[in-house]
Amino acid sequence: MKVFVTGGSGQVGSTVVDMLLARGDEVMAIDNFATGRRDNLSVHPKLTLVEDTIVDSKLIDRLFGEFKPQVVVHTAASYKDPEDWETDALVNAVGTANIAKACKTHKVDRLIYFQTALCYGTKPIQQPIRLDHPINPVNSSYAISKTAGEHYVQFSGVDWVTFRLANVIGPRNVSGPLPIFYGRLSKGQKCFITPARRDFCYAGDLAKVVVEAAQGKGSGTYHFSSGKDVAIKELYDAVVKAMKLNDYPEPEVKPLGPDDAPSILLDPSRTFADFGNIEFTSLEEIARLSVERWQNEGVVGGYTHLKEARAEIRS
Repeated sequence: MKVFVTGGSGQVGSTVVDMLLARGDEVMAIDNFATGRRDNLSVHPKLTLVEDTIVDSKLIDRLFGEFKPQVVVHTAASYKDPEDWETDALVNAVGTANIAKACKTHKVDRLIYFQTALCYGTKPIQQPIRLDHPINPVNSSYAISKTAGEHYVQFSGVDWVTFRLANVIGPRNVSGPLPIFYGRLSKGQKCFITPARRDFCYAGDLAKVVVEAAQGKGSGTYHFSSGKDVAIKELYDAVVKAMKLNDYPEPEVKPLGPDDAPSILLDPSRTFADFGNIEFTSLEEIARLSVERWQNEGVVGGYTHLKEARAEIRS
């Protein structure tokens, strides 16, 4: 196949690119490197990497016209700064509109999109959340703009698949608790945890399903989730274990902040029905792989939309 991947140097995008190249597919990837690591992608004869932005509609139209992709995997997103509403709106809404319009104009066979579980709000009325749950993204600029992008994808008339995501993590992760825990512990700094629970899923497990979707499997909206959530402390303990620290650094326990959710657990039953049972990588293995990379190559990022966690990182 010929596949166009946005956010190609990001965690999910680069993992998908690697799998597509290993299959022998031809890939064009675009990234502005606002959050993506350059070393996530290696030079490959079947990879064309464009350093630019999806906000430029003329550029996107030209690239689609030249490359003529059959499938588009749209992972690019703005999430770095929760107060940067302008960039969120430009990248997640306008940028996605540009991608969706280009898919329609250039008759792309399939467009694959990634939506945040925060589209359901921080106080969901179902547990686990089913696909019929009301959409209520008015909890962050990120959730609002990603939901607007999802609507453009559906509006395009192109055959589309949307994956609404659990917490996707791994060695290429630059946001959320996993790189934050490692970054602080590696400096001997104290970490804090909350009673929150999350469903942590490995980026490589998601990428396998995405490649199947790129080949035509499934249609419409899916939850990518294991269907089980764990306490944030379990992730913290997995990182501590993977780092092989001599003494256990007891984390400070803080109550949930007003912008945090006790649990956002998605019902993956439709995903399992259409894509089969997924073998999810264990939390311990995800932590081991992540720590192994970061000890050799360094950790970057540590971005979060939670205000209290952002203040902690700066301390």
